[in-house]
Amino acid sequence: MKIALAGNPNVGKSTVFNALTNMNQHTGNWAGKTVANALGSYQYHGKKYNVYDLPGTYSLTTNSLEEKIAKDFICCEKPDVTIVVCDATCLERNLNLVLQILQITSSVIVVVNLMDEALKKQIEIDIKKLSEILNVPVIPTEARKKKGLKELKDIIESETFKNNSGYTIHYPDNIEKIFKKLSKKNIVRPNEQINYIKDNVSKYGEDIVDTIDKTIILETEKIAKEVVMFKNKNYRARDLKIDYILTNPWTGIPIMFLMLLGILWITIKGANIPSDILFSLFNKLEIFLRDITNFPTWLSNLLFDGIYRTVTWIVAVMLPPMAIFFPLFTILEDLGYLPRVAFNLDKCFKKCCTCGKQALTMCLGLGCNAAGVTGARIIDSPREKLIAILTNSLMPCNGRFPTLITIISLFLVTSSFFSSFFLSLFILLSVLMTFLVSYFLSKTLLKGLPSSFTLELPPYRKPQIGKVIIRSIFDRTLHVLGRAILIALPAGLLIWIIANIHIGGETILAICSNFLDPFGKLLGLDGVIILAFILGIPANEIVLPLIIMNYMNKGSMESFTNLMAVKTLLISHGWTLKTALCFLIFVLFHFPCSTTLLTIKKETGSLKWTILSFILPTFIGIVLCLVVNNFANLCKFM
Repeated sequence: MKIALAGNPNVGKSTVFNALTNMNQHTGNWAGKTVANALGSYQYHGKKYNVYDLPGTYSLTTNSLEEKIAKDFICCEKPDVTIVVCDATCLERNLNLVLQILQITSSVIVVVNLMDEALKKQIEIDIKKLSEILNVPVIPTEARKKKGLKELKDIIESETFKNNSGYTIHYPDNIEKIFKKLSKKNIVRPNEQINYIKDNVSKYGEDIVDTIDKTIILETEKIAKEVVMFKNKNYRARDLKIDYILTNPWTGIPIMFLMLLGILWITIKGANIPSDILFSLFNKLEIFLRDITNFPTWLSNLLFDGIYRTVTWIVAVMLPPMAIFFPLFTILEDLGYLPRVAFNLDKCFKKCCTCGKQALTMCLGLGCNAAGVTGARIIDSPREKLIAILTNSLMPCNGRFPTLITIISLFLVTSSFFSSFFLSLFILLSVLMTFLVSYFLSKTLLKGLPSSFTLELPPYRKPQIGKVIIRSIFDRTLHVLGRAILIALPAGLLIWIIANIHIGGETILAICSNFLDPFGKLLGLDGVIILAFILGIPANEIVLPLIIMNYMNKGSMESFTNLMAVKTLLISHGWTLKTALCFLIFVLFHFPCSTTLLTIKKETGSLKWTILSFILPTFIGIVLCLVVNNFANLCKFM
């Protein structure tokens, strides 16, 4: 049986999907998370059921990507049953989509989710009466606790939802006459008729379109009044008070900065000790493994000096900060704070002639730029979507955070608080650069006016700490770390080989580094650093390990017991405060990793835009490094 799962954003639809199928699809407390159909399945009483999680949408009568995907699936794929998930705390708004789907298919089950939150807010819903009015089965659920899902499965298995007459919306006579004329043109379904009228508004007039919208709204209001009872009229008072502070023009932005500062401080403060412990453990383990393996010298050096030290360095530096940062970031997501970030940044993006939804793709970019690029699908305008894609790599992804944290802690400040403060400033620089580049593109290559969009501010919810930790560790931390290790294995091998093959008395690594050195010096860096960025294009995580491998003694990577040993090595190879600052800038602004580039090519279908996405951040990084280096040389400091 083919089951379609539809609903507004942020009603717990993906949670219902996860509970039914036991799949770990990522669920976030903000709109725009799902932009494609996710497929899962479950077995019940010996029968198999396929469940399709459709994108969250508020309506089927407009032309956004989410609405088109959901509408086309329900109309063309003809699922055996469409489950419409509603939020019990705001049922009236959700009924709009329910009524529209009932105009397409009669095989519908309505799931009223979040009944526990409705109870806390003293909202009562007459489920039986709602079912009678809509003439379809209605199941109350608490998906996070898996309550009501057995009843849902029983209804699906019994197939009692089939052949229901559904709910008919009665439009004014003049509109019904238009619908009859359209039916003669083979435009039969109500949603197709409404779309046709809206697409030809110049023919039918704005009044007709307004009347259609108002009719649906009045129907949802009428149903809601009959089945929903508010015992506490001020049930939203707490959320409104919090929003008054978090979305206030004067307090919202400073709170965002302090929130970011707090997360980064906890990350840096908590990561130092575990990193040092891992360095020490890996160093002792290397000595032990060398003793028991007794490999030939060349093989031992290749395995331990090349591969082992690269991989263990990545684990020691990356694992602690990611294991702290990702859960904290996910808690903010579950709490419902990220939509408030998008709301606060919306006006800034409007001034850049782009869409406020770009703020959501920026948040995704903090986790992974490739995910941020894919997330741009939630933007309807092709022009604005392209701007979001081209600028997403200006945001530092999780692969760059450990490098930024390490260098800031070693060269700028030793205090964890000031380290987090400087890192926050660097992230703000990335945000500012995103605004500037978006504005530049909007006025040059991608001219146009900003479009409007609907952004829901979901209710604040208590984060599910256990699931947050599990999801952030397995879905994010270990996923990113695993990718870095897989790339580091051949990279460590390659660097060791070219560091030990001599041509004319010099290694291949030294020849390449020396060739790039004049350009590196121009940017306040050196050839080794530039080469590391080039070789590190598969993943940002391995840039610093590559630099350390290049600064080798007799073709082998140094063994470290703590991060201060890294600083000693870097200083011995000419690093100064100026080098560290230019390096941090270039970490922020350089070409995207290969995964992001491939994703950009796939999303845009254009080699031209992919090349531009490579050039744009790199050009910014080169210019900023030139400015910092020349300014430092002119003032004769750093």
